[in-house]
Amino acid sequence: MSLTDRSKLNDSLPHEVDEAVGVMLDTDGEFNASGHPDQLKRQYGLIRVAGAAITIDNAWVVLGSSISVSILNGGIPGVIYGFMVATFYYTFIGLSLAELASALPSSGGVYHWATMVAGPRHGRIVGFYAGWINFSAWLFALASLAQVAANALVQIYVVYHPDYVSEQWHIYTAFLGVLWLCTACVALGNGFVPRTQSIGLFLVLAGGLATIITLAVMPNQRATKRDVWGSFAENNATGWSGGVAFLTGVLNGAFTIGTPDSISHMAEEVKDPRRNVPRGILLQIGLGFWTALCFAIALGYSVTDMSVLQGGVNTFPLAAIYAQATNSAAATLCLLLIIFLSLLCCVTGTVLTASRAYWALARDCAVPFSSIFSRVNARFGSPVSATLFVSIITTGLGAIPLGSSVGFTNLTGSFLILNSLSYAIVFSANLLSRRHHFHPGPFDLGRFSVPVNVLAVLFITMFAVFFCFPPAMPFDATTMNYNCVILTGIVLLISVWWFLHANKHYEMPHLQTTVAHHNT
Repeated sequence: MSLTDRSKLNDSLPHEVDEAVGVMLDTDGEFNASGHPDQLKRQYGLIRVAGAAITIDNAWVVLGSSISVSILNGGIPGVIYGFMVATFYYTFIGLSLAELASALPSSGGVYHWATMVAGPRHGRIVGFYAGWINFSAWLFALASLAQVAANALVQIYVVYHPDYVSEQWHIYTAFLGVLWLCTACVALGNGFVPRTQSIGLFLVLAGGLATIITLAVMPNQRATKRDVWGSFAENNATGWSGGVAFLTGVLNGAFTIGTPDSISHMAEEVKDPRRNVPRGILLQIGLGFWTALCFAIALGYSVTDMSVLQGGVNTFPLAAIYAQATNSAAATLCLLLIIFLSLLCCVTGTVLTASRAYWALARDCAVPFSSIFSRVNARFGSPVSATLFVSIITTGLGAIPLGSSVGFTNLTGSFLILNSLSYAIVFSANLLSRRHHFHPGPFDLGRFSVPVNVLAVLFITMFAVFFCFPPAMPFDATTMNYNCVILTGIVLLISVWWFLHANKHYEMPHLQTTVAHHNT
């Protein structure tokens, strides 16, 4: 539906306009919270949407698979304590996002929340920037997770081919296969996607339990208690002081737990989203924490040779840890298959999240060629054009590690900085407007909302600075951290698009904070 058609339809339906919040209060339920009619099938109940949240987060798998990002920042103790710190501050973020998702469940997520809380005067530009930054973050997330899955796939081959030496172009080839297989599933098999997330939920929980038990039972040798909990100082190989090394190393923990807004972009496909989306966000953080923490501890006691973890930031050391712990090629293969299959489901869910975020922007003419990318294919029941566009851009991002030895760190760091920045924009706008434009849904923090939002913004600001530090000292052009450059470039590109086109043609979304029908 075009903006002109939607405006005509708006005029023909009974509604009220709340000047305080700049959104429509629909009285007959013709529109969902985004201000658009439902175009996608509502096929996610609480179990499915929670499954999608937990599968996309895939906490224990991501922590183990990306452990090379921060293993030099204090070894296993740095990984475990860094993850605890990340979960602590992401709890404030998750609570704040759950409250917003309950008030306004739409595929726009951060984009629409920023528009709402900034009010009619500032909501248009604040929402535009927040939405674009959030979407850009999910592109980097998709590239990061597909990279992890590609590494896992290559290591599966290595198990029975020990003489094989992988090169970056081999991993990139696997990356393309993983990405486009998952893209085909989302674009052409929308009805099958919820099943992939249910399978992913089983693999994350049951597969995680099986892996933890295996690591706890099979090793003939174990690391000491001090190796796991007290060897931070001797394993700090970054060149930074202990405090800086620890705070920069929280990156791995943040990447592990840092996807709380993922299912918000599926809100228009969720039944009773005002209740189920917040529940899914909180379940993701809670279950993600416990599965990843138990896995990290079991993993720590299984590592007797730290050198297997220190092969560089674009490696997949879990394979070597599994081989070391089990002393069995068959057991190693089974454990790697659990990881790879769960990552396939994870990447599928991430393609869905990123494509829905872009589609939401396109519906409001916030992107180039909006008339193309805002379409929902009637045959496949999904925004095929937006999905293909997302994967084409991600194909380019996935090539970054080909030219940079810290390429994977750049991908993960850029996702975390951009995503958390988009959250901070929403929380700050809500605080600065004194929550005047915010109408709570069923999940309401009440008097705790302001302190929770303030702490979330403070933590986001502090860690965004540390995540821009180079991973080690000294550094050069090939090993520096380019996250500041990437952030500046993204904001510059958004600004160029704003002044060239969106400033005149982008229409502020007609959001609705109350909808009569139960399924909207």
